[in-house]
Amino acid sequence: VQFVESGGGLVQPGGSLRLSCAASGFAFGVYDMAWYRQAPGQVRELVSSITRSGTSTTYADPVKGRFTISRDDVKKTLYLQMNSLKPEDTAVYYCNRHSQVKYTWGQGTQVTVAS
Repeated sequence: VQFVESGGGLVQPGGSLRLSCAASGFAFGVYDMAWYRQAPGQVRELVSSITRSGTSTTYADPVKGRFTISRDDVKKTLYLQMNSLKPEDTAVYYCNRHSQVKYTWGQGTQVTVAS
């Protein structure tokens, strides 16, 4: 099992980024998936989830209305569109199953929001 996150970078407040997570080694399409993030000195937290059907999504309160999760089961890729970014969104972003049982974490992608 492998997750390869990409799309992070340095962006000014108010900017946008689109994160991608390429998954391999398991049946991506049958699992609920999620984005998580970990800021320096903080525990990893759930940002957003999407059901295996793609019909239902959830968002943490701090990102509601700004982030959009989606998935492409053919490409086995999870996406996170992030708009109106704030300095408090600065973190390393990871994807994984939305489950108490998770696979080995990938390396994540660093998102830094600063002027």
